[in-house]
Amino acid sequence: MGVPLYERKAEFFRTLGHPVRIRVLELLGDGPKPVRDLLADVAIEASSLSQQLAVLRRAGIVVSYREGAAVMYALSGPDVAEVMSAARRFLTAMIAGQAELLDELRVDESTAVAR
Repeated sequence: MGVPLYERKAEFFRTLGHPVRIRVLELLGDGPKPVRDLLADVAIEASSLSQQLAVLRRAGIVVSYREGAAVMYALSGPDVAEVMSAARRFLTAMIAGQAELLDELRVDESTAVAR
């Protein structure tokens, strides 16, 4: 019997569970990029970036290829960008909800002080 889907999903999300990997995926959402550009945008040691790219490549989330002398990276498909967009929408809604709650708490506090 194979690995249950929920375990594969958990492994997928564990793979995404590193800030550098998330940043790389966000950058690649705009299209393929050479390693040198990723290195400049992520601002970490080359060896650390290489390790994080290898994790994403082994998981099948990104692909790499040569274009002349440059090693290029790209998302393995449009679904990866959609996951990043969905996460952004979720976090935006969550933070907006927290801001509304904070505003309500401030109004309640000012009302309590005025009494």
